[in-house]
Amino acid sequence: MRAPRMITVTLAGAAVLLPVAACSSDKPAPGAAPQATATTPVAEETPQGKTHPFTGLPNENVKPVLAVKIENTAAGKPQLGLKSADIVYIEQVEAGLTRLMAIFSSKIPAKVGPVRSARISDLHIVPQFGKPAFAYSGVQSKMLPFMAKASLYDVGDTRNPGAFFRQPGRVAPYNLFANGKQLLSKAPEASKAKDIGFTFGDPPAQGGVDKKSWTVRWPAARFTFDWSPAKKQWLISQDGKKDMAAEGGQQSAPTVVIQYVQTVRSQFHDFHQSYTPLVKSIGKGKAIVLRDGKAYKANWERADEEHGTTFTTEDGEPMNFAPGQVWVALASRKPVTP
Repeated sequence: MRAPRMITVTLAGAAVLLPVAACSSDKPAPGAAPQATATTPVAEETPQGKTHPFTGLPNENVKPVLAVKIENTAAGKPQLGLKSADIVYIEQVEAGLTRLMAIFSSKIPAKVGPVRSARISDLHIVPQFGKPAFAYSGVQSKMLPFMAKASLYDVGDTRNPGAFFRQPGRVAPYNLFANGKQLLSKAPEASKAKDIGFTFGDPPAQGGVDKKSWTVRWPAARFTFDWSPAKKQWLISQDGKKDMAAEGGQQSAPTVVIQYVQTVRSQFHDFHQSYTPLVKSIGKGKAIVLRDGKAYKANWERADEEHGTTFTTEDGEPMNFAPGQVWVALASRKPVTP
């Protein structure tokens, strides 16, 4: 019998830095398409079949990747479609606020949103997936040349208007939603899901500290992850309020990764003169991995834009995630507003 091998994934970024505007000045983009000691890792092939590289869950049919930029302020809540995501990234944007990028492959939501504009860090995230479909609601004009060169299929509201609609009962610009399948239909050659550096399996035998709750702060946003033994999930709250899903129930995930990165100002800013943050994901750093009611210290490393991020324990072994949805919070030890 062939021995199981670890599923690994790289988090690669784009080779270009992209400027973006604040939400209030967004313009539609007409741009061109452009293991740990004494643990047992999950095998790539199990008696039940193959597992998905993004979640570690059984999955026989690998599908294309869809990335969607989603609003993350109170005005845009509750969000729709996040429960279907394989991975959710939290990124800092102007004025110390945050915005989400949801990655879909194993499940494609019928509706997702509110869809908002792209940001500089987005194009440092999506290339790790090859050339995925990327849905967003606009960028500033200075970003258009970079969008055209980026490793993605542009399925934004300008190039694919038929996939978008205005959700009744919400106010603009927080009412723009999209049909997931229609988004992908405009990118028939979008890359299918592949290894991006994540490893799934049993937790490390040592090193974890019992935690009931963990809070992560940005200059103008705060996320709290509370462990639920009953659901075996980290329940997500933002700014002191439960983060509820439009489909019902509270947003939650079995694994939350707090990846500590350096956040600096880019050369671009919005019309309020707030600089667009640039999240630096190249190099080495520290991370906290929350799973099974414990917090594990971890290290992350990324050599360059063409390679992804590896997460390891303090002993240098792969840091296994719990199978299921993964949230990655790109945070700073000392949050600053660029």
